[in-house]
Amino acid sequence: MTRLTVSVQPRPYEAVIESGILTKAGNFLRELLADSSLASHQMFVVTVPRVRRRWAKVLIQSLTTAGFEPRLIDMPDGERYKRLATVEKLAEKLAQSGADRSSVILAFGGGVVGDVAGLLASLYMRGVNVVQIPTTVLAQVDASIGGKTGVNLRTGKNLLGTFHQPRAVLIDPVVLTTLPEREFRAGLYESIKCGVIGNPALFDFLANTDPKKLRRNPAKLEWVIAESVKLKAEVVSSDERESGLRRILNFGHTIGHALEAETAYRQFLHGEAVAWGMIAATDISVATDRIDQEAASRVRDAVLRLGPLPSVSVNRRSILNLLQTDKKTRNGKLHFVLPREIGRVEIASDVPDKLVLEAMDELKRVSKA
Repeated sequence: MTRLTVSVQPRPYEAVIESGILTKAGNFLRELLADSSLASHQMFVVTVPRVRRRWAKVLIQSLTTAGFEPRLIDMPDGERYKRLATVEKLAEKLAQSGADRSSVILAFGGGVVGDVAGLLASLYMRGVNVVQIPTTVLAQVDASIGGKTGVNLRTGKNLLGTFHQPRAVLIDPVVLTTLPEREFRAGLYESIKCGVIGNPALFDFLANTDPKKLRRNPAKLEWVIAESVKLKAEVVSSDERESGLRRILNFGHTIGHALEAETAYRQFLHGEAVAWGMIAATDISVATDRIDQEAASRVRDAVLRLGPLPSVSVNRRSILNLLQTDKKTRNGKLHFVLPREIGRVEIASDVPDKLVLEAMDELKRVSKA
């Protein structure tokens, strides 16, 4: 078991990583909530049908045995349902089921579930407690940590959201055994991101690891998850609201988010879009003399080595237009996270449109090679 603290105020919380923790979730939460009015109240498990069919029985049994009264609430699966309308429908279900201010929401699924259920928890009756129980690699290594919630608008990703920290994050690598191979690989791109921005040892490991072999090695997989969570926990603890250091976690996300929005969230999994975004940001870093070719090639090779990525066939001007509505645009200037070396990045606001367009051309070329 690995226990990592996210030191945010007024209440730090733990991310607990352990194979099989899903079977112990009820006892863990009973202990966590022992000194509050939440200890004997209802829990609402927000999930998607795919996760419910495979893992809900294990979680519900654990919660029931511990004395909770869990209720399952389904939401549609997929990024295109990460909308305010989904939050409203879930809130109606909560109200109809008698949820009150002492209710606890369990976000039981991937990144979309975590973002939507987290936003729901932050808004319902002006805020109820949420526990994140992520079931994908991407959610375990990244999305469940840090309290970011959000939904998409037609004009861009995560433009509506709040910061609402969970009471705890319970990470069980065992649930990844039923994850489709493509989703497993897509989540690892977020761990590569962690390596580039601040953990060279994690980067080196992933750059030389076959994802299929990693999947069959529980100890190594748990180490990758723990190292990724450790980095994010440290960054979030230093900058909860993304006013400074936390912005480095957006490496690869600037163009990545635009790719997702331009393709209506149907062509790329989030991690795949971030993968292309990391390559684009690295190319821009080379073009602005921030990183040498050898280090840049290591980043590109590590990303491409994980497996096939969907091709990039978007209109580059459309991508540029979408970037202007990105949350990372401040005072009219678009900010990129650019690598200086493996383990160190910087935030740049001096990237000309010409370089963005050239980076998009290069993505198209590489994706069709």
